[in-house]
Amino acid sequence: MNNILKTFLFGTAALAFTACNNKTFTVEGEIANAKDSVLYFENVSLEGPQLMDSVVLAEDGKFSFKEDAQEAPEFYRLRIADQIINISIDSTETVTVKGKYPAMATTYTVEGSEQCKIIQELAYKQIAVQQQAIAIQNSPEISYQKGADSIQVLIDNYREEVKNNYIYKHPDYSSSYFALFQAIGNQLVFNPRGNEENIKVFAAVATSWDSKYPESLRGQNLHNIAIEGMKNVRYVQSQRANAASALEQAEESNLIDISLTDNKGKTQNLTGLKGKVVLLDFHIFASEGSTQRIMQMRELYNKYSAQGLQIYQISLDPDIHFWKTQTEALPWISVHDPAGVDSRNLLLYNVQSIPTFFLINKNNELVKRDAQIEDIDAAIRALL
Repeated sequence: MNNILKTFLFGTAALAFTACNNKTFTVEGEIANAKDSVLYFENVSLEGPQLMDSVVLAEDGKFSFKEDAQEAPEFYRLRIADQIINISIDSTETVTVKGKYPAMATTYTVEGSEQCKIIQELAYKQIAVQQQAIAIQNSPEISYQKGADSIQVLIDNYREEVKNNYIYKHPDYSSSYFALFQAIGNQLVFNPRGNEENIKVFAAVATSWDSKYPESLRGQNLHNIAIEGMKNVRYVQSQRANAASALEQAEESNLIDISLTDNKGKTQNLTGLKGKVVLLDFHIFASEGSTQRIMQMRELYNKYSAQGLQIYQISLDPDIHFWKTQTEALPWISVHDPAGVDSRNLLLYNVQSIPTFFLINKNNELVKRDAQIEDIDAAIRALL
């Protein structure tokens, strides 16, 4: 699955298209209120953003970048600090962008390219969903799990809107390609990892690009993503019956054991905590909202650990050194799963989203998962 992960740098696509007979395109315009700021013009490539040009803006904020045009649509961005305007170039066009710093990502206008206008529309919609998600996450009146569920509904609704109103209507558009790689926080809107419907969306765009741009490396890239995704789907399907059976058994009587190494180098077995009430947590410390979640778990641990609560927290972070740094001061059991989001433990416990937690009673019986819990304090107290 590493090939899929590599395409998610936002970009996704490859840099190595051949220039078309010295044809060029121009991106020009002005960014107000940005005197002495450096405006970067970057190609969004498979290896990450690649600097093409830059300029220190004068009082009038005017800029102009000219580059070789490619045989197929290519993606670029204008950036000052963390403010980004995404651009698609389909031909030897001139695209005019006007914005106002420091909020140019949400205040710009674009002329000269219909695809850039659609990308702007998609970017604004994405930002609106992101802001709603942040508002839910930061609300003191919403529990963490209810907040996570509400955010997931936002993302699901946005996915359906983009899929039906943009991508499936015009899969050959560069804006549809752009939409495939949008993210809300750390979650891809169209994550093809093991999701058959999302893979179909990738395949639809790939097929259209094959027809319209037969030599496009971007189209080949989409096919690779779809193929890798289908391989993962087949693996998930092959494991699903066993996983469902194991989970059913665990919910009725026994617990599926997990044995992983903690941040002190010691092997920790989940079933070895019999006699404790255990909160089993699947977590990514590099994800948005992690700090808030850890603070809430620390409150629970401080409140109930003396009465017999233990937390068995599984990190799925790809960077083991980052995980160790983040967990060195945590008082509960923190283990790392080297398989990350490809872990078989996620299948065995039917984890559909991360973070997810389960409650286990003192007899090593799985009692409830987070979606079944209205009041986590009450649920823990009932098991102690």
